[in-house]
This record gives sequence, C-alpha cells and structure tokens, in this order.
Amino acid sequence: MPESISTADARMNFSDIINKVAYGNEPIVLTRRGKNIAAIVSIAELELLQRIEEHLDIEDAKAALAEPGGNISAEEVWKSLGL
Repeated sequence: MPESISTADARMNFSDIINKVAYGNEPIVLTRRGKNIAAIVSIAELELLQRIEEHLDIEDAKAALAEPGGNISAEEVWKSLGL
C-alpha cells in the first residue's frame, strides 16, 4: 500500500517526497481532509501506465474494426448531427 501524506505535509517536505518517489520508486498518495486526491509516481511508473493505456486503446480499436457494419464518413456523421 502506498504511503499517504496530506498536501500540507507534502508542501513542507516536498524535496524528501520527490526523492522517495524518484529514487526509491515509492508512490505517494496525497490527501486533503482525509480523502485521496492525487498520487506522485516515478517516471518509470508513469511510462508503464501510459504503455498500458496505449495497449488498451489499440485493443479497443482492433475490436471496433472487427465489428460488423460499414464505415461512416465524417461528413455523414457531421450531417446527422446538424454540423
């Protein structure tokens, strides 16, 4: 479970938190009034998340292309929307 820290504490200890995340690969969850609001992660973790998202997008696109039915031109869509 990632460490949680309030945004107020994060402001006071910003450089220590960045070092933990960057060099210790420890994600930090930021909280405000006891609720999770954001997370700080290393670049390696961010890049991994982005690769996963790209992979999922590609799989969704492949599935959409495999669905039966014809393609509709952008002009037809715009016309149907009154644009």
